[in-house]
Amino acid sequence: MARQLKIDINFQEKLEAIASQFRNLDTKDPSGWPMLPRFSVFLGLAVACIVALWFVWLSDIKAELTQAQATETTLREEYKIKLAKAVNLDALKKQREQVQQYVTQLEKQLPSKAEMDALLSDINQAGLGRSLQFELFRPGQVGIKDYYAELPIALKITGRYHDMGAFAADIANLSRIVTLNNLAITSVKDGALTLDATAKTFRYLDGTEISAQRKAAPKPAKSS
Repeated sequence: MARQLKIDINFQEKLEAIASQFRNLDTKDPSGWPMLPRFSVFLGLAVACIVALWFVWLSDIKAELTQAQATETTLREEYKIKLAKAVNLDALKKQREQVQQYVTQLEKQLPSKAEMDALLSDINQAGLGRSLQFELFRPGQVGIKDYYAELPIALKITGRYHDMGAFAADIANLSRIVTLNNLAITSVKDGALTLDATAKTFRYLDGTEISAQRKAAPKPAKSS
């Protein structure tokens, strides 16, 4: 019994000694504090720093995780698109061939530079074949576009209404592309009509013209 009482007294004395170190501390001079309070403050600051750094590190990890998830979603979508293309590769090749054939057919409807005179003659013959009188048939200045050339032709013809309609149908049925633009019809004597219009025909550019177009095209500015 005496031994137990002695241990309890010693323990209480130690607690009292520890507590006494935290009493009457001068907050303006921590360097004068006893060892235990100074160590406790140091340990608390260290734990606070570690916790703060832990949360900062976790926030960075969260941002990286969010970015990685977004990248994963993008890659999944790209994979689906590429997979669909791979599955439909044969169909896409067939469509490409069909498009190329269609483009070739359209190019065949554009006369070459050497065939333009024959096409102008066809337009003139289409009018004469419908008993129309040409008061004006004047080719204009050729306009060079990116991949083709455009030739406007100023027309002024006189004739009957039905003959003019048949002439327009004949123009539409030519093997080469010809369009009638800016149509203006006025009546003259004896029930005849006068048609003012601009016929436009198109031709593809030859190799020399394509090279000239490429040389004339503005070059992209070099990034410094």
